Amino acid sequence: MKILVTGGAGYIGSVLVPNLLSQGHEVTVIDNFMYKQTSLASSIRNENLNLIFGDVRDEALMKKHLSQSEVIIPLAAIVGAPACDSDPVAAQSINKDSILWLLKQLSPNQRIIMPTTNSAYGSGDKNNYCDESSPLNPLSLYARDKVTVEKELMKHEGATSFRLATVFGISPRMRLDLLVNNFSYRAITDGFVIVFEGHFKRNYIHVLDVVQAFNLAINNEKDFGGEIFNVGLSEANISKIELCREIQSIVPNFTYLEAALGKDPDQRNYVVSNKKIENLGFDPTISLKSGLMELVKGLEMFNHKPFTNI
Repeated sequence: MKILVTGGAGYIGSVLVPNLLSQGHEVTVIDNFMYKQTSLASSIRNENLNLIFGDVRDEALMKKHLSQSEVIIPLAAIVGAPACDSDPVAAQSINKDSILWLLKQLSPNQRIIMPTTNSAYGSGDKNNYCDESSPLNPLSLYARDKVTVEKELMKHEGATSFRLATVFGISPRMRLDLLVNNFSYRAITDGFVIVFEGHFKRNYIHVLDVVQAFNLAINNEKDFGGEIFNVGLSEANISKIELCREIQSIVPNFTYLEAALGKDPDQRNYVVSNKKIENLGFDPTISLKSGLMELVKGLEMFNHKPFTNI
C-alpha cells in the first residue's frame, strides 16, 4: 500500500517505518527532524522509502503527498504535557490545527489511523477503570487537543483512533522523558528516583507492540475502520511504585523514595481495559519485565539531553 507517515523519524515512527518497508509498502515520511535525529538511516537505501524534509503545517506540501496516499498515519506531534506547555503555540498548531486541516482534505476512500492518548481519561471512574466508552476528562493542553482531534477524526468513515498507553522501549529516536524509559535510565545512571503520586496507576505498552497494532489496523479495515481502541499491555496496569519494584528486581542497587514534590498535569490514575483490540487479535509480545531488561541493557548508549522530548 501507499502509506504516508508524518513524524516518521520520531520515537514510534522510526520503529514503524522500517517495519512497513519490510512488508513491501511504499512509505512516504514527512518530518522536520527537529531533534536532528538520524533514526531512519538504516532505511535510506530502500527504494520504497520517500523521505521528505518538511513541516506538517506546510499545506501545499501536505496536499501533494496526501493525494497520493491510501493510508495516513499522523505521528507528527509535540508529545506530552510538559513539552506542550513549554511551547503551546507550536503544540496547538501541530497537534490540533494541522490535523483538523488534514481531516478536511481526506477523500472517503482514504484511511487514517491515528494515535491519540488514554491520558484523557484522567482518574477514571470510582474504581479507576476505563474502557473506550468511559467519559473523558482531559486536563492538560496535550490531552485536550487530542480529545478535540479525536472527535473530528471519528467523523471520517475510515478513521481509527488508538488511545495509546504510555509507550516504552528502545527506539532509534530515543525518548527518555517517557516514564518507564526515564525511571530505567535514572536507575542505571543515578541509582535512585524520587516518586510523586506513587500510588497512581497507568497502563504501558512496548513500542514494538504499538507497531503491531498499526499493522492490525492496516490489514483489517473492516474491523478497525470507524473505531476507537485502547492500546496497552493489560498485565502492565501498575502504579509508579510497582514499576519501581519491577526495575529494582533487575537493578538491585536502585533506590526509590516517595515524596510530594510534584503533580501529574493529567492526574493519570486508571486501570485501562484493552479487551476490545485484544478480541481482534492484538496480542502484545513484549512483557514489562522483558522491556525493562532491554532498557537496562540498551540505555547505556544514550546521553540524556539529546533524547528527551522537552
